[in-house]
Amino acid sequence: MSTTQLSTGPSRISLAVRDSNTMLRRNLLHARRYPSLTLNLLLTPIMLLLLFVYVFGDTMSAGITGGAPDRSAYIAYLVPGLLLMTIGSTVIGTAVSVSNDMTEGIIARFRTMAIHRPSVLIGHVVGSVLQSVASVVLVGAVAVAIGFRSTDATVLEWLAAFGLLALFALALTWIAVGMGLVSPSAEAASNNAMPLILLPLLSSAFVPLDAMPGWFQPIAEYQPFTPAIETLRGLLLGTEIGHNGWLAVAWCLGLAVLGYYWSTSKFNQGPRS
Repeated sequence: MSTTQLSTGPSRISLAVRDSNTMLRRNLLHARRYPSLTLNLLLTPIMLLLLFVYVFGDTMSAGITGGAPDRSAYIAYLVPGLLLMTIGSTVIGTAVSVSNDMTEGIIARFRTMAIHRPSVLIGHVVGSVLQSVASVVLVGAVAVAIGFRSTDATVLEWLAAFGLLALFALALTWIAVGMGLVSPSAEAASNNAMPLILLPLLSSAFVPLDAMPGWFQPIAEYQPFTPAIETLRGLLLGTEIGHNGWLAVAWCLGLAVLGYYWSTSKFNQGPRS
């Protein structure tokens, strides 16, 4: 059987899966060997969770409800936004990792090897999504430990919430990969990806839209985090979702497609000079 025949059909698919799996193991191994970056990024949402619950919780809950302070109610309001912010924090590490690969020469070496070229990016993306899910579980565990409860959510709503988190992680990861590919250094990649942490601060994660100044409400409303937060909040707490559900899915799919084509086009341009 000729080499051409071996590289087509099922054999080609199996080679692509094998190479992607190898790159995934490589990226997970890097994350295990250098956990400080992931831990530093993970500490941001955890510290914000503790800060807003124990320092601002009573004041914020009284301001939102207009009644007596209720810290437990504010924990329930806060956690969905912090879970999505955790994803934004985690994928910054992906941008840094991709930039390191591009600047340290390993990508140029991969290009000389007989491997499935897209597997390099696939390994980064799948590894980042897995890390994001693990980070969300950890932050969620901290939230439960300090009083978060979701007793009204059904099994289907929990599955939908998990699916939304995974889809959001996939979308932001492809954007982070693109940022890493266009950044000349790891420091630049970290700075370029900083909006993924800043946008949740400008959303409905901490206060409702109608509690914001009128001029600021469009900024908070017309961005990807707010509809995703409101959808997740509705699934976990039983609040009204309205049009936020399809908006959140549309944002996720749009960002994923944009990030994918941006990343693959930059990657296929060849090594940096």
